[in-house]
Amino acid sequence: MNLGTTIIKSRHSVRSFKETPLDEKIIDEALACAHLAPTAANRQPWLFGYITSKETMKEIAALTDHGSFIAGAAACFAIFGERDETYYLEDCSAATENLILALQGYGIGSCWVAGDKKTYAEEIRKLLGVPDQYTLVSLVPAGFPMDVTIAKKKDIEAITFRERFTQSKTV
Repeated sequence: MNLGTTIIKSRHSVRSFKETPLDEKIIDEALACAHLAPTAANRQPWLFGYITSKETMKEIAALTDHGSFIAGAAACFAIFGERDETYYLEDCSAATENLILALQGYGIGSCWVAGDKKTYAEEIRKLLGVPDQYTLVSLVPAGFPMDVTIAKKKDIEAITFRERFTQSKTV
């Protein structure tokens, strides 16, 4: 196993965080990694924000349908895509994953909270003062994990195939 696969395999969703603030250098590094994600035709149709204000994170948490834990994070990253770009969702999803993995490399837990197509996306865009040409793709609350719980994943054999799929697999 190499460092990259170790980081990927150790990553899991974290929804309870310690009070410890994040170092600005780590935030900058995570944002730099997000902005290096691949994009269709190198369009880079995104805008990245990060919030450390407890009051603003409480407001964001109250707007979401499954993100109440955002209020307890050390920071919350908001990834927006240019709504008129054809592949903004794919591009911003790649950037979100880069951000999450960069944070994991520093031992910082996070949880991907959906933004695209959610009823609260527009309210959060307005709350953060983001221009109208952007739409919320994802929120990533982050911080040092309070505890570690790892959800069981499906067996790899049940979800993969080689060459051609056959129905002989049992799930």
